[in-house]
Amino acid sequence: MKYLLDTHTLLWFFSDVENLPQTSFGAIMDPLNEIYVSIVSAWELAIKISIGKLIFDGGVNNFFKVIRDNGFTIISVKEDYVKLIEYLPLIHRDPFDRMLVATAVSEKMSIITADANIHKYSVDCIWQ
Repeated sequence: MKYLLDTHTLLWFFSDVENLPQTSFGAIMDPLNEIYVSIVSAWELAIKISIGKLIFDGGVNNFFKVIRDNGFTIISVKEDYVKLIEYLPLIHRDPFDRMLVATAVSEKMSIITADANIHKYSVDCIWQ
């Protein structure tokens, strides 16, 4: 399976794994699954660090390192994702999360997220 990790899922995986449900953690750890992280999550992290809303040891540079060290694949934003956002229902106002939804839909991935608003879209989500 192909999974896209929401930003909070990543942060919990790296620093507060107790917050991840067992099924979600198992999906991330299963070597048969492909785990993806959107560059949008790094962008969101960088903004939150810069305004003092988040601390991540080593900043964004370490964030990229930890992603790669865990064997996750960083996925860039593609033109198709941006085009799809125009047609997504306005369920969620967070532009980062809307891009994650567009990415997952376009790439036929499931999103691992606790965000109830993301679960309202026509995208496969797990959080259990």
